[in-house]
Amino acid sequence: MGQRIRLEVVTPAGAIVDKDVDIVNAQGQGGDFGIMANHEPFLSTLRIGTMVYEVDGKRTPMMVSGGFCEVSGEKVTFLLENAEFGSDIDVKRAMDAKERAERRLAQAAQKDESINRLRAESALQRAVARLKVADMSKVAGM
Repeated sequence: MGQRIRLEVVTPAGAIVDKDVDIVNAQGQGGDFGIMANHEPFLSTLRIGTMVYEVDGKRTPMMVSGGFCEVSGEKVTFLLENAEFGSDIDVKRAMDAKERAERRLAQAAQKDESINRLRAESALQRAVARLKVADMSKVAGM
């Protein structure tokens, strides 16, 4: 076991992760990044997508929806609008949300002005991220 970095994941509902980890991988607005112990100070906005942390070879994926990541000292903090573990994701609900968002985007492409294209795109990104994290969790046996 090498050095670890403290991971804190906080949503408006409160802290959902507070533990020492080997590595954290996430999707920033400027690209994907990984954080390990002794990382330089760092600040990034996050895309809707996945965040994965690893402890002793065990990977734990999460769906993250908007927020920030800050690395300072030996701690990495994710302040997120929403985060979900793969085991908490309702796959049928995520599939339904994906299909609904795709229908709305198709309507928007037909110049239906009642459809908010940005909202539909964000809904689609969240649904796809949820499905990816649920699948990652299933593969990891979680």
